[in-house]
Amino acid sequence: MRIATCLALGLLAAAPAAALGLPEWLVGAPEAQEPAPPRPVVSVLVRDADADTGWIPGLIQSRNQVQLGFQALGRMTDRPVDLGDRVAQGDLLAQLSTEDLEANTRAARAALDAAEVQQRTAAATLERTQALAARNVSSNAQLEQAQQAATAADAAVEQARSELLQAEDAEGNTRMTAPFAGVISAIYEAPGTVVSAGTPVLQLSGGQEIEVVIDLPEQSLIGVEPGARFTVWHRNDPDLQVTATLDRIDPVADSATRTRRLYLTLPAEEPFRLGALVRVRFGTADAPVLSLPIEALIDTDEGRFVWRVDRQGDNAQVQRVPVEAAAPYRGLVSITSGLETGDEIVVRGVNSLTEGQAVARRLEP
Repeated sequence: MRIATCLALGLLAAAPAAALGLPEWLVGAPEAQEPAPPRPVVSVLVRDADADTGWIPGLIQSRNQVQLGFQALGRMTDRPVDLGDRVAQGDLLAQLSTEDLEANTRAARAALDAAEVQQRTAAATLERTQALAARNVSSNAQLEQAQQAATAADAAVEQARSELLQAEDAEGNTRMTAPFAGVISAIYEAPGTVVSAGTPVLQLSGGQEIEVVIDLPEQSLIGVEPGARFTVWHRNDPDLQVTATLDRIDPVADSATRTRRLYLTLPAEEPFRLGALVRVRFGTADAPVLSLPIEALIDTDEGRFVWRVDRQGDNAQVQRVPVEAAAPYRGLVSITSGLETGDEIVVRGVNSLTEGQAVARRLEP
């Protein structure tokens, strides 16, 4: 009896209050769970590309520059110019030894004289054979042989005359002169070196128009068109910044680095010297290029978007904003549309946010 009574009391204790029919004022309402407080967000403020991390190395060079070499094989005996020298049009830049070339010219002239002697002999033989054939003294075979010998002698003269012209032309090309006024921007060969025909000896750069050259990977050129503006400055003088304009892009990528070269036109009164190493970044102070860390972007089938934080007093919530961006470079992406300077963008935990979610204070990344 006692065991049955205890079991009944246990079942009554385990049964829900609603099953017992007790009033709500006696049982009490269930406790409501308090919502979790808004979480802080790690975010950045959209701004112009950072001059300390978003720059690209560039080189100052002349728009008009050529590599000069000799048209003949020979030993270079003199090079009166050096790196950085300014030269005028027609100035002597380098000279080859003329001894071997003069000997080649003499040999070619002697070969021409010998060929002309053979030509006169063959012509006289043909004339006698034709006279004998007219009197039926010489056979047709002898006449044909004389004609062939005369034709071969004429061809030998033409060949010897062409070789003489080539030798004289090579001898006349032993002097390398400046095709235009400029600066010696590179030296490849020293006096005393035997250079082949076409081997670059030096590089001449015209000093009238200079430009900046930079190399970028193919994916970083998305959205970059001729006419785009860049900022150029020297590391030792970061306050002196010059605006450059994109003039052209090499149509073919470099076979080794797989990058393409961009040529930026500088103003006429530029402060840089030929060969100077400079820093370049997209955009200018008047037209900045906004940049974000690559972690802020979310790629979906519908496109790219970021989470922007809208703050009104103490309240803040995130909003999904579609954007257009170029390819990443050094961990940053250039935003071409969708954002404005000063927007607060979440860069951590972007995949765990929802539209309109409340957030708390901002944390630096």
